[in-house]
Amino acid sequence: MSINNQRKLRSSRLVSEINVVPYIDVMLVLLVIFMVSTPLLTEGVYVDLPEAKGESIQTASELDRVVVSIDKTGQVFVSINGSISESVDRKALALQVKKQLQRNNNTEFYVKGDRATPYGKVVTLMATLQYNGVPNVGLITKASELDP
Repeated sequence: MSINNQRKLRSSRLVSEINVVPYIDVMLVLLVIFMVSTPLLTEGVYVDLPEAKGESIQTASELDRVVVSIDKTGQVFVSINGSISESVDRKALALQVKKQLQRNNNTEFYVKGDRATPYGKVVTLMATLQYNGVPNVGLITKASELDP
């Protein structure tokens, strides 16, 4: 057998290995697609509620706290850094929230809603806070006498 024929036989053999590079490329593309589309799937307003049973949460200090209250008529009140609550409209609330976040980015925000307030108004208030840069919103409730 000549040398040329031997080379042809060697080059014409089947390769029994799997080339995984195209599969890795496909997986990376899918990973990027899922990473981009996942945040779009979240619905509603994110609320960071404590997981403790019936125990109150401890705050860092009164100076890093904003309490936004809404009464049964839908009127909104803001108490910043323990001050007396002031009645505000949605635009004034947005301005106060942005100013407070500029002063201290670690400010804790809480919503205190009246029992008779429609759920939609509370959710709208929380969405307003989130839209204006508040990452987490806590809910203030009255302590229950009943065991959980």
